[in-house]
Amino acid sequence: MGLNGANTSDSFDGRTHSDQFMIHMGHGTVFDCLTEVTAAGELVGELAESWEASSDAKTWTFNLRKGVTFHNGKSFGADDVIASLNMHTEEGAKSAAQPIVAAITTMKKMNDHQIQFILAAGNADFPFLLSDYHILMYPAGMIDEAIAKGIGTGLYKVVSFDPGVRCVLTRVDSHYKDGRAGWFDEIECIAINDSSARMNALMTGQVDAVNRVDFKTEPLLRANPNVEIFEVTGNMHYTFPMLTNQAPFDDINVRKALKYGLNRQEMVDKILQGHGMVGNDHPIGPANQYLATDIPQIEFDSDKAKFHMKAAGLTELNVDLSASDAAFNGAVDASQLYQASAKNAGININVVQEPADGYWSNVWLKKGWCACYWSGRATEDWMFSTAYESGVPWNDTHWENARFQELLLTARAELDSNKRRAQYAEMQMLLSQEGGTIIPMFANTVDAASTKLAHGPDIGNIWQMDSSRLTERWWFA
Repeated sequence: MGLNGANTSDSFDGRTHSDQFMIHMGHGTVFDCLTEVTAAGELVGELAESWEASSDAKTWTFNLRKGVTFHNGKSFGADDVIASLNMHTEEGAKSAAQPIVAAITTMKKMNDHQIQFILAAGNADFPFLLSDYHILMYPAGMIDEAIAKGIGTGLYKVVSFDPGVRCVLTRVDSHYKDGRAGWFDEIECIAINDSSARMNALMTGQVDAVNRVDFKTEPLLRANPNVEIFEVTGNMHYTFPMLTNQAPFDDINVRKALKYGLNRQEMVDKILQGHGMVGNDHPIGPANQYLATDIPQIEFDSDKAKFHMKAAGLTELNVDLSASDAAFNGAVDASQLYQASAKNAGININVVQEPADGYWSNVWLKKGWCACYWSGRATEDWMFSTAYESGVPWNDTHWENARFQELLLTARAELDSNKRRAQYAEMQMLLSQEGGTIIPMFANTVDAASTKLAHGPDIGNIWQMDSSRLTERWWFA
């Protein structure tokens, strides 16, 4: 496979995983999670066999799969679950899953294969959250070694790993998923961050599958009889987050001016080549259950942008926008389109083209305004808790809104679907009108593979490459 998103700082520490290469090498390949979202979107057990909740969704009891071993021969059990979860809240840890684990007040080992979680507040989506690709299961007492060597319970064990270059894996001899997953004898994953080089590698047969097809070259790939394009509609969205605790983005009128200064449809047409839809500055997408379809669409309107500039006491605005195609294919071009459309309102955007290597560690969360992408999440709470909850590590705008936080906690514990829908609709409205993330478009996930490969009737749409589980779900035709 040829994947982008690789860095020389990559490791098997799931807390640090943020892009496609290590996400794919992590869950479903070298490691497992407690739960899994299938290609059809159904939540099933992975290392957990079953679970049950109290009536208030605060107490959850998970029954763990028996007979599972790590690649070093150690048996998997409740102690490993507790140790693996505690990684995310230990001092100094920088994990996007920190808010998920921090919400657990008590982890109690009932026996070697049963564990009870008591949450600070009810959460009807809790089992979904345990499928998060950051929350990998490691062997207790040897976590540092497991991270260094890649010791998990997954279908494939590490033969060699050169961070930012390649990873070679071989199928384990016996696994609890035998007969339903893991059809390759060996996997070689090659880091190809450059989009053109990645497409060429597939065309020439150097690799059998690639992620993130460049929309500009998609017709050329589609015309190749030896290549299959697989395109799915999910929740992936391209974003321009601004740090709202810094000037000028701390002014809501500046944020609104930037919202109206963007021609979203032009980006869908020119950047996505039509493979997606216009966004509305909230992250809930077409694959989510509670997408609010009645929120007024923010349209390109230079006059409204000028109105909000005036309300901010400005006649013109000069801002830097950091971008790299590491953020998403066409991010630099998209930023330049933004620059051109915003100029009509007196907004002068200086596009700063950043290096691809180290973009996620040096630019995102650091620079005042930048290009970014999110794959979305299977549930609304999961998405909001990861990127919009107050104080969480991946809140990339530092936006604070008391009403939003109140609704987040209320909706999380709400079991009535109609009430929950209304709460999530209000949250989407707040983000759209006041938030610090510009979301111009939702992009279809478009990956490609050799026709030598085959797959089931469904292809996962949570993340790229069959929800980053191609290695275990696909086979040679």
